[in-house]
Amino acid sequence: MEVVPYKNDSASKKEQVAKMFNSISGNYDFLNHFLSFGIDIGWRKKAIQLLQSEKPQLILDVATGTGDFALQALALKPTKIIGVDISDGMLEVGRKKMIDKGVEQIIELRNGDSENLPFEENKFDAIIVAFGVRNFGDLKQGLSEMLRVLKPGGRVIILEFSRPTSFLFKPLYNFYFRFITPTIGKFFSNDSQAYSYLPESVNAFPDGKLFTDILDQLGYKNTSCKPLTFGVSSLYSAIK
Repeated sequence: MEVVPYKNDSASKKEQVAKMFNSISGNYDFLNHFLSFGIDIGWRKKAIQLLQSEKPQLILDVATGTGDFALQALALKPTKIIGVDISDGMLEVGRKKMIDKGVEQIIELRNGDSENLPFEENKFDAIIVAFGVRNFGDLKQGLSEMLRVLKPGGRVIILEFSRPTSFLFKPLYNFYFRFITPTIGKFFSNDSQAYSYLPESVNAFPDGKLFTDILDQLGYKNTSCKPLTFGVSSLYSAIK
């Protein structure tokens, strides 16, 4: 059964995800860092480091949200980063951040659907996604679209939550993710279902080798998966 944010809502997963992120956009950045104890910042840094040697000039950030991953990608000194997301609320917060940091000429945030990217084939030197692919309405369609707009030889970097396998760490993680995270999320965001959807969507996501197998099937090459922080998240890399 498909995991959606609002179980009693008849809207599609895509529509529900947009609604959810619109509702939590004002507190999203704070909760992201708070709930992960700031570790998510280091995860993004490690992800961007995988692109350092390739020096991509035109980068697409899919499911950009408020633009944190795009901001991290500035370390690569690209000429342009385009971020796309289906949540206008998240994009509004992100655009204000870019203006405050004086980088709005380099980072452009647009409303865009990951499953129907508004770009021509073979356009981007690199594509990055942080904690977004599990929210795709159609995972394979979204990944196929990313492959379509990526230049031959270009690299895609995907950062996504995963399920720890450590015998000692797994019970602690499950308790925190299933009970503490939704409680804190509800208190700060006033959306009780948004942070219950988070652990449910992670549990339903085909992580690790299951995900790299999907990338292989779609035509990506040199796929790899690196678990981070006991497997709480995973860093995936592939080329076209």
